[in-house]
Amino acid sequence: MNASPETAPKPIRLRAVLLGTMLAAVICALTPVNNIYNQATPLGGGHFPLAPFYILLTTSLLAGIIARVLPTARLITGQELLVVWIQMVIASGIAYTGLTRTFFINLTVPFQFATAENNWQETLQPLLPDLLYPGEGAITGLYNGLANGRRMGWLEVIANIPWQHWIKPLLAWGVFILLCYTVMIALINLLSRQWIHNERMNFPLLRVPLLMAESFDNNSLRSFLLNPYLLWGLSIPVTLHLLNGLNYYFPSVPSVPTLILAGPYFPKVGILSGFIKLKIYIYPVFIGFAFLAARQVSLSCWLFFLVGSLLIGLLGVLGYNIPASSLGVTFGPTLARPEETQMIGAYGVFFVFLVWLSRHHLQHIVKQAFSTGPVAVNTEWFSIRLSFWIAVAGMAAIVGWAIFFGMQPTTALLTVFAFFMITLVASRIICQGGLGYFTLTAAPLDGLLVIFGPALFSKVGLLIAAVAQKVLFVDLRESLTASLLHAREVHHNMHNRRLLLFGIGLTLTTAVMVSFMAMLALCYKYGIRELQLEWATRTSLGVYENIVRLNDTGIEAGHWVKIFSIVGAVVMGILVTCYHRFYWWPIHPIGYLTAYSSAMRILWFSFFIGWMCNALCMRYGGVVLFKKLRFFFIGLIIGDLFMGGTWAIVGLFADGSYQVLPD
Repeated sequence: MNASPETAPKPIRLRAVLLGTMLAAVICALTPVNNIYNQATPLGGGHFPLAPFYILLTTSLLAGIIARVLPTARLITGQELLVVWIQMVIASGIAYTGLTRTFFINLTVPFQFATAENNWQETLQPLLPDLLYPGEGAITGLYNGLANGRRMGWLEVIANIPWQHWIKPLLAWGVFILLCYTVMIALINLLSRQWIHNERMNFPLLRVPLLMAESFDNNSLRSFLLNPYLLWGLSIPVTLHLLNGLNYYFPSVPSVPTLILAGPYFPKVGILSGFIKLKIYIYPVFIGFAFLAARQVSLSCWLFFLVGSLLIGLLGVLGYNIPASSLGVTFGPTLARPEETQMIGAYGVFFVFLVWLSRHHLQHIVKQAFSTGPVAVNTEWFSIRLSFWIAVAGMAAIVGWAIFFGMQPTTALLTVFAFFMITLVASRIICQGGLGYFTLTAAPLDGLLVIFGPALFSKVGLLIAAVAQKVLFVDLRESLTASLLHAREVHHNMHNRRLLLFGIGLTLTTAVMVSFMAMLALCYKYGIRELQLEWATRTSLGVYENIVRLNDTGIEAGHWVKIFSIVGAVVMGILVTCYHRFYWWPIHPIGYLTAYSSAMRILWFSFFIGWMCNALCMRYGGVVLFKKLRFFFIGLIIGDLFMGGTWAIVGLFADGSYQVLPD
């Protein structure tokens, strides 16, 4: 049945794409100052970033008011608001943890922290390709700031940056970043039909923006925002953060605790000893997302987190006190115990499961790629055939880039495959699980080191792989592939797909350039030493320390790491088999993949509350009650993000800022 002209989607206009690019550039320009210098609530953090949604909400309200006053103006549509929003989401990650937060520190640590004790001048610096690293004239100003930099205006600071030392590494890494982004777009374009249409994947993080856009286009935004359930939900985070925010600036105002240290209530020995660091964080926004997620997923996330903590105490009771030193040298951002290496095997088996589910779709892709006839474009940005060959050529170019800088061909091929395998699995976890905040446990290189051993890498090859991994493939709190998959879901019912793809390409290019310039300007104005960049410095320093240690010793992972990797593969194999074979099976495999993520240490209680409310709602009220009650949890999401954005604005004019969301 065809849609009537009144209800059919309107074509997306160029103005929406240009507006989205402009707002994305503004977010990228402001993010370093806001997040690092002001230490305010991150403008772009996680996979449902604050600033884009705050702008979407305020823009929708303003456009709704204008539409009521001037009903024939049609300045913007709800679909166009979605386009603007998703472009900002894509850019916001690039401006911070997705790329820029550690990029320049990553490239300067080997020079800034070289000492007589670590002997990096003799052991590490000779391995560094000149094209990938800045000249020494760029280092001092970056860490100490320009002379009188604080007194300079921003344009003057930018003019005084020693660009001659940065041009070559920015171009060399720019090629790598451009190739990776191109492959990500092609892979999402290839796989999205399977995930969106064939598997009908749920996207909890998109429910609120989609409902807002639909309400805007139906001229019912007012009734949507004034829904009684939504207002009750909205009142909770507004009251909570109003009190706590005022308490931050005026300590005499009472506050409501949002962090409960539960660890002291558990014994330090015995089967419950794994809970001695347990914390209960209260984030209304994540409770809302957990309620909107599938019950299997929300149940699995908090359940496997608790089971993982219980395993630590159980192993201790059984007498298996496995030292952390048996991990060997690892590059995982949060990998701290041998038990956590279960994720190495689990990720591999889950990737195989996704490939098996997509087997018919992948066969269709291969047939289309090698056929000579015309290829129809359904809801994709561009044809399957073109996507396939762009992905193949892009990966081959990345492999060639790595070989050019010193990696062996086989090693480069395996490394690039591991990079994209992990990022695709992580994107599935984020988008299907509604995880606005997600971190990897083990890094892609950890899997290669366990399977093939350190002998796989030459000294230069290990350095290139580890540094490239740090640039794009290990800090996935703001993963581009997840945002691109969200963009495909947003775009798949829209017209003008070439314009939408152009908008993504323009946004990515603009975001990288503006983010690099903004971060360099901030560092050269104040100096990294004076900025709150301890985490970025510590993790970047750890990468090079691990490279040197592994090159010097060639130590392999202990046997416990291999045992737990096999255990992870077996457990995931059982989970995916039961999930696929038994319709009544209540556990989703995605939850197991989040068990040891540092994100779940923050989110587990929110997922428990969201799951419990969802289960009780469906048990005693069914779908009818769910459709009503979901507005309450949408109110939690809107209220939390609205207060986060409001306090971020206040923080621009105050000494310090009250943070609503995790960094």
